Amino acid sequence: MLIVVVDSATPAVTAALASVDDTGVELLAASVTVDARAHGELLAPAVTSVLAKGGATPKDLDAVVAGLGPGPFTGLRVGLVTAAALADSLNIPAYGVCSLDALGWAAGPGRVLVATDARRKEIYWAVYEDGVRLTDPAVGKPADVLLSYGAGPLSAGADPRPEPHAARLLDGTRAAVGDGAHRYADILGLPVLDEPRYPPAAGFAALAADRVRDRMPTEPLTPLYLRRPDAVLPGERKPALR
Repeated sequence: MLIVVVDSATPAVTAALASVDDTGVELLAASVTVDARAHGELLAPAVTSVLAKGGATPKDLDAVVAGLGPGPFTGLRVGLVTAAALADSLNIPAYGVCSLDALGWAAGPGRVLVATDARRKEIYWAVYEDGVRLTDPAVGKPADVLLSYGAGPLSAGADPRPEPHAARLLDGTRAAVGDGAHRYADILGLPVLDEPRYPPAAGFAALAADRVRDRMPTEPLTPLYLRRPDAVLPGERKPALR
């Protein structure tokens, strides 16, 4: 079964073609261009390119896999609209994967902090153990990350106060990974893995593979914005003084 992967939750505009069968997942072609200001211009041509490199046409596709973020409003929306349009026009299912999960999948064994750049001197982050997410995706200042308890306790009955929760997150965390980790390594105080810096296409494909094999129904591609967009509608004008 052939799937196309798209992700625009980070400055990396990612598209890939992958094969999914009972033996595993094989990445056939991939395109990654790092440009935070050109998601709309780059993603559609990237999809066309990976299909051509893989010797496939849109009609050969069995599913679309999209990164759900978290990410900035404008860039993230490009990937989700592209994925939804492909799925709808081809009458094939679409599946979503948290973009942080793709990084966590690729980070290797042990406990890691996954962080991507959220702008405004903040990061999108979550903590993973052997590729499995332990906390909900969150956004915040790097210095405050391990003091956050909004992600919820790690286990039933755990102390909800921020200090003990932070200690449990920090305890045993071997490294941080992702563009946000690179940008704020001095603040986070953890060793930073060189790669991957951005969510890898192979991670999205692997995390959606079971749904593809089982031919699960299409899913709503609900974006993980985590905060309001920077651009807002102007408020109602005040009446002029008489």
